Amino acid sequence: MNRPCRVALPWYLAGHYAALRARLADGAKLPERYETWLFSTEQAEREVQRSGVEVVRVTIEPDAFLAWCRCAGLPSDAAARSRYAAETINE
Repeated sequence: MNRPCRVALPWYLAGHYAALRARLADGAKLPERYETWLFSTEQAEREVQRSGVEVVRVTIEPDAFLAWCRCAGLPSDAAARSRYAAETINE
């Protein structure tokens, strides 16, 4: 199986984090504190980069992402965020 040369990483800005947690279908599964999310996500990002894969951060802006979910008929969950991020880098 071939490893991709780049992957999309859904990325949250500190100023959007509380709104995302409140509005996402699975928002309660995200850590309460942005700093906790940031620490674990940056760790995962470094691991992927060490394997030679480029990581492209795709900012999840609440209104734009939720509108995309509505148009696509998808719940605003982790799978949709991954799909949104992947489609964004492949446009």
